[in-house]
Amino acid sequence: MGYKPQTVFVADSRPLIIVLEAQEGSLNEVAVVGFSRQKKSSMVASVTTIKPGELRMPSSNLTNSLAGRLAGVVAYQRSGEPGLDNASFFIRGITSFGASAKKDPLILIDGIELNTSDLARLNPDDIASFSIMKDALATALYGARGANGVILVTTKEGKEGKMNVDLRFENSVSVPTQRVKVADPVTYMKMHNEAVKTRDPNALTLYTDEQITFTEMGLHKDIYPATDWEETMFKNYAMNNRLNLSFTGGGPIARYYVAGAVTKDEGVMRKHKGADFNSNINLYKYNIRSNVNINLTKTTELSTRFVANFDDYTGPIDGGSSLYRKVMQANPVRFKPWYEPDSAFSYAKHILFGNAEGGNYLNPYAESMRGYRDYNRSNLLTTVELKQNLDQFVKGLMVRALVNFDRRSEFHLSRAYSPFYYNISAFDLKDDSYRLVRLNPTSGRETLNYDAANTSRTIANSFYFEGASQYNNNFGKNSVNGLLVFTARQFKQGAPENIQIALPTRNVSLSGRFSYNYDSATWRSSHSDTTLRNVLRRRTAGAFSPPSVRHGLSPTSRSSKDCHPPSAS
Repeated sequence: MGYKPQTVFVADSRPLIIVLEAQEGSLNEVAVVGFSRQKKSSMVASVTTIKPGELRMPSSNLTNSLAGRLAGVVAYQRSGEPGLDNASFFIRGITSFGASAKKDPLILIDGIELNTSDLARLNPDDIASFSIMKDALATALYGARGANGVILVTTKEGKEGKMNVDLRFENSVSVPTQRVKVADPVTYMKMHNEAVKTRDPNALTLYTDEQITFTEMGLHKDIYPATDWEETMFKNYAMNNRLNLSFTGGGPIARYYVAGAVTKDEGVMRKHKGADFNSNINLYKYNIRSNVNINLTKTTELSTRFVANFDDYTGPIDGGSSLYRKVMQANPVRFKPWYEPDSAFSYAKHILFGNAEGGNYLNPYAESMRGYRDYNRSNLLTTVELKQNLDQFVKGLMVRALVNFDRRSEFHLSRAYSPFYYNISAFDLKDDSYRLVRLNPTSGRETLNYDAANTSRTIANSFYFEGASQYNNNFGKNSVNGLLVFTARQFKQGAPENIQIALPTRNVSLSGRFSYNYDSATWRSSHSDTTLRNVLRRRTAGAFSPPSVRHGLSPTSRSSKDCHPPSAS
């Protein structure tokens, strides 16, 4: 870091002497740290930054871009189902233990504490800086909440000049990384019979030699089916679309950044030609962002940030993961997924799903077509920040205040019917004709009904206040930096399950940081021993903590003698 890259081609085995040239201004770059910014040259905490452009990838989920791109971050994805494809990630491992303990890092977007889903929805085109704070020195200002690391994200702001318009459209294809290999239908029947005989040699086997032979030859497929449930129900790919549009500009008084994005993710389920509705997964995401900065006076700046996120989802009632498990468990040779109507049921207006005995077998195709589930999510965040420069009174002194309101609402709604199940009661191998029998004539239903058991509503809101004063000044070779921050946050959830959840959750904290740097220019040029010391203090109070642990004081310090930049040679 801090030197220009060089490429040297080796022509023979002679030793090479390579002298790196210093890169001007690289150590003067600013990194986002807790509640402020610092020059990289004066940082001793473990903070990793990444360019926002490196987070762009053919995915609508930002958390899927973290794996392998940030040192010390371990990320893995449990599912590729739209809406459930958030990656789980840890910073330098898991430091909190217990089944209900918080193991993921603290996520702050524009200084506001948000969750993994909010980070996943974030558009990479809106990101100005992305920082990962790893060690105790870097996260001390956040107390126990930052025990597993902190992710700091700041979004873009307007720039003075003519309006700049950016438009980007992406179309991507998602395919499964691999398919689970299962036994073919003939092997399935032979192994089933062998398992029965192994347990009881006198027991009757379920599958006859005739059925095994016709199935192996591929004859009379309606009467002796061999179903590949995965191929029947799922496509080999899914199409995803993304559209991003942003406007940037402003004048000497006001600057703006306005952006909007629309994303469509779909699943891989097939639609039956006779179905009245499509139960395949379709997820639409709408994001709107508006960042406006206004210079009220020469020393006063007002910033407003408005963010709106909307999710509209349609998919199977049980979800994609549960449906895939049913595909792996289904019997491939007892019945077909559905039957073409015979003369007795030619009037039927519904799909004739296959089943056996009393209709108690698992038919994953019927499970996928028996209804659908909707959910809609809305998230509105409004932030107002006021900064006042006090150089006219004390050089290097600045104060600011921030207020944020977060409103969230969500509801799930399901509609379902009870499928009619059929099986073959008689058949004729000469012309492959058959007669069907309805297995559940009284319990089946053709029309969709409202499923109250799978309906839920959630309303939540939070309020956040932050007040800070910062001092930064140079006295010759001496550089002094100080920060004092007060925060207060309240979270309330509507429609709670019990009275304890209905109580508001509050967090109040007072944090501070002081740093002193001597002769930073000498450090950068000659790498000599200098004195650099950071001291941080934090005191927090929680609403429901026991009195003995309600307050905590955590000092940290580090000297630069143990963290010199590497030598050029």
